[in-house]
Amino acid sequence: MKKREFIKKAGLVTSSILAIPFIGQNEELYLTKLANQKKNANESNVSMNLVIGGDHAGFPLKGPLIEILKSWGYIVRDVGCFSVEPVDFPDIALLLINEILTGNAERGIMVCGTGIGASIACNRIRSIRAALCHDAYSAHQCVEHDNANVLCMGAQILGIKLAEEILHNFLNAKFSEGEQFRRRVKKLDEFDLVKPTKN
Repeated sequence: MKKREFIKKAGLVTSSILAIPFIGQNEELYLTKLANQKKNANESNVSMNLVIGGDHAGFPLKGPLIEILKSWGYIVRDVGCFSVEPVDFPDIALLLINEILTGNAERGIMVCGTGIGASIACNRIRSIRAALCHDAYSAHQCVEHDNANVLCMGAQILGIKLAEEILHNFLNAKFSEGEQFRRRVKKLDEFDLVKPTKN
């Protein structure tokens, strides 16, 4: 079956699926898996608490994302900003991170212009693993392999349909039980204990 025909049958978003890098994978098997994930998510009860934040550049996308999340049954805390008036994204990132570190939220979504500043800010804090995702594949892979707990997106880069699919994949992914992935993430958590050495 051709990719476009399969996508149409599965009811998937064409713009994002066509951008997925099928490296070392069977394309049709992946599409089948994604379609099943969407079906299972629609049939399951959502119990994850989320926090979302963004700067003024991310504000236009943040509102629609909140509505999508609520329609899926998530409890969402919005930590700002609340208008297009300029703010500093590190300030919003700290508010978002605090919700995760205190246990009020399991995962966070941070939106700025490109998502780059948001991801840098979030990753400055130990135990936060923020992933910048602009494609559907990375959105679930970052959780499965790297145990990402914050998703960063760029409002100036993504349309709402692709952003919705990225969000869906991120929230429905689970950290792999594979020993190699657990070992690597544990090493990430130890980075803050490393002190620079002189040669």
